[in-house]
Amino acid sequence: MKILGIGCSSFHDPSAALLVDGEVVAAAEEERFSREKHAFGQHPVHAATFCLEQAGLRPEDIDLVAYPWSGQILKEKRWEYAKRAFPKAPSKALRSFTKLEKLQRKRVGALHETLIKIGIDPTIETAFVEHHLAHASSAFHLSGFESAAILTADGEGEVTSTLMAEGLADGTITKLKEILKPDSLGLFYSTMTEYLGFRSMNGEYKVMGMAPYGDPSKIDLREMLRNTKDGFRCDDRRVWVSKKHRYQGMHYARAMVEELGPPRTGDALREPYIHVAAAAQKMLEDTTLHLIERFLTEPLERNGGRLAYAGGVALNVRLNRKIIEHPLVNELYVQPASSDAGIALGAATYAAVARGQTLRPMVSAALGPSYSNDQVREVLDRFRIPYEPLEDAPSKAAELLAQGEVVAWFQGRMEFGPRALGQRSILGNPGVEGVSDEINQRIKFREKWRPFCPSVLKEYAAEIFDNTHDSPFMTFTFGVRPEWKAKVPEVVHVDGTARPQLVTPERAPRFDALLRAFHARTGLPVVINTSLNRRGEPMVCSPEDALAMFYGSGLEFLVIEDFLVTKRKG
Repeated sequence: MKILGIGCSSFHDPSAALLVDGEVVAAAEEERFSREKHAFGQHPVHAATFCLEQAGLRPEDIDLVAYPWSGQILKEKRWEYAKRAFPKAPSKALRSFTKLEKLQRKRVGALHETLIKIGIDPTIETAFVEHHLAHASSAFHLSGFESAAILTADGEGEVTSTLMAEGLADGTITKLKEILKPDSLGLFYSTMTEYLGFRSMNGEYKVMGMAPYGDPSKIDLREMLRNTKDGFRCDDRRVWVSKKHRYQGMHYARAMVEELGPPRTGDALREPYIHVAAAAQKMLEDTTLHLIERFLTEPLERNGGRLAYAGGVALNVRLNRKIIEHPLVNELYVQPASSDAGIALGAATYAAVARGQTLRPMVSAALGPSYSNDQVREVLDRFRIPYEPLEDAPSKAAELLAQGEVVAWFQGRMEFGPRALGQRSILGNPGVEGVSDEINQRIKFREKWRPFCPSVLKEYAAEIFDNTHDSPFMTFTFGVRPEWKAKVPEVVHVDGTARPQLVTPERAPRFDALLRAFHARTGLPVVINTSLNRRGEPMVCSPEDALAMFYGSGLEFLVIEDFLVTKRKG
């Protein structure tokens, strides 16, 4: 059965994913093709077209379309939602009884526009999957877990912001507890993101990176978010506030500015903002652990401590470390495309399981486009760019890295999700002082305090880190052992942690070969790995994208498939 997942129900991070007989054969975000970060307001036409082409399918070959939006949940939850939303926005709460048809037409209209543009009849059989069930499926059904507790958390779905559930051995997902907007961990963190000078739905990871520089005890945010026996409650006067309470059109409140001071501006780290970031991070961690203890204790105990996790909040790797370290949790699977980019995949997997298909675990995020040597050569020749053919690209890249050079690495199928995993990466030597600053300032043009991640040969992980949990997708942080902090200082954050990708030949054969060649030259089984893009841009997709980024930055070496491009002469 051929199932195409279309994700445009949130109007940010649109994507498409294709399942053929239970196997994920392609998945990609629209931003990689349109070259606009998060592709706000766009439909995933290019992404869906790529999926079909990757599988060699025509539009008429698709048996089922899966869409991560369902009007049914709004019908079921509108009384509960209206009751909760009334104190914040009475008129909006009252409209919840009348806006269903309009909202449904808007969402389904977006789907039909997409289908028509890619040549699929919009009357095709369509599975409408709830937003948070799509998140849940993207994690549980692709985790390889026979059964597990499930947690999803983001800004908002149709009306749900947080879901606690259980995944059973027959593939069924049973809801245990739903928390409705405006109570939302994602919207709380996005509010703090805007106050700290970043763009919501884009800069939350910067708040996470800033948090270790601060002291959470110096800022009191208890008025914004508090735990309850039913979950948690956001303060409507401070979190993602309605228009009449906003400060200069932002989603944080005038009252919050009066309490905490003017919002942050500029790129530098300074007080009190580092403490605000630390307090927001701690509040997110404490509330999430409260939810796990309150609603998932028994499911975790029944299922051997296995937890499947997705939603935008699941990309907070500092929080994920706290979850892994919790005594209830033995194994944590985080969907690598946990944001709304992953809901197309989740809708497709949910629909597949509902139709009796058995899914294969997701062991690699290399699900996007690839380019042959002939295609790369054609691009290089077209732009008259000199290049050197390589007999052993991993060895050449390792040689350059061992010499302290920074290398752009473009190989195989592009990654699905926000993390560079050795397909579209900028690589550096973690033992050479100053390399991280060079990448931040001269290549990526981003804040100098931002940390970088290590890609590590998996067999050395226990020697380097204080946790033996697997980390194939850079979705966790671990403490770095003291003896290794001095060896690889460029990938150790200020709090002594790192966010590793553990590499094996099965997961990324060419990248694994590079790491082994680098290890043979330096004794370090670790390289710096960050995404091949500049600040504010999506990760590169095509050879043309890579060359534009290469010549528009301070990069000097690009290994693109089996070719070396360099700006240096001689």
